[in-house]
Amino acid sequence: MTVLRAQGLGKKYKRKWALSGCTLEIEPGHVTGLVGPNGAGKSTLLNIASGMLEPTTGTIEVCGGAPGSGTAQLAKVGYVAQNTPVYGGLSVDEHLRLGAQLNPTWDEDLARKRVERLGLDPKQHAGKLSGGQRAQLALTIGIAKRPELLLLDEPVAALDPLARREFLQDLMEAVAEHGLSVVMSSHLVNDLERVCDQLIVLVDSKVRIAGDVEELLATHHRLSGPRRDVDSLPSEQQVISVHHTERQTSVLIRTEAPILDPSWTVAQLTLEDLVLEYMSNSAAIRPTLEVLR
Repeated sequence: MTVLRAQGLGKKYKRKWALSGCTLEIEPGHVTGLVGPNGAGKSTLLNIASGMLEPTTGTIEVCGGAPGSGTAQLAKVGYVAQNTPVYGGLSVDEHLRLGAQLNPTWDEDLARKRVERLGLDPKQHAGKLSGGQRAQLALTIGIAKRPELLLLDEPVAALDPLARREFLQDLMEAVAEHGLSVVMSSHLVNDLERVCDQLIVLVDSKVRIAGDVEELLATHHRLSGPRRDVDSLPSEQQVISVHHTERQTSVLIRTEAPILDPSWTVAQLTLEDLVLEYMSNSAAIRPTLEVLR
């Protein structure tokens, strides 16, 4: 069973498509990074998956049901929206009591133990907490509802490096301990590289590339050599981008086949290199298969 399946999914606001033609399958047991420039559709996809928005076109199934279709369905999905929203006028303890009232699968013991381990004062109002503490409180509520899928929208964007590291460490511990599936959007590719085993890149409201991080890095190569026409490359080498200078050609390719031409210097890409290539090259060829296994 997939935790998220979208087919031709789209969301339109007036004349502008915030998401268009999104087709994805994400299987359980993974931490999937969702990355792209501002306005690419990341928050829209997560809001649709959580049941906060209705799609304009296409279909989506999350944890076997329609997003937001009832109490049982809502219990399967945890959602921490952008800026890790909590209620500034409520105490930490009141947040936990509210979570218990609203979520039929609420794990009170888990919530209380996390709050104690994090050193949060149950009587302190959320508005008085630091950014890192508010993020941890929001994550605690998301985990304690015991969802099958946890959606995180830019959860660490406003945090300092130490708070980001602590948040991500806690997230990975929760994934390992409770078997969560996670989809997390972020602009911070280095953070995604630390925690995600799968990747989705959204550009111009469309999925540009999706797949297993290790497989994507293993099959993308940067070739550089004397200036030449890349039309002569073997057919199994999918050209993603090409850059020419007066004397040199640099080309990003995707292939599972060995690169045998000795005239090329072959370099591997970092995850950040890969993401930036797809984000900056709007003409990049989309993958034929966008099933995340």
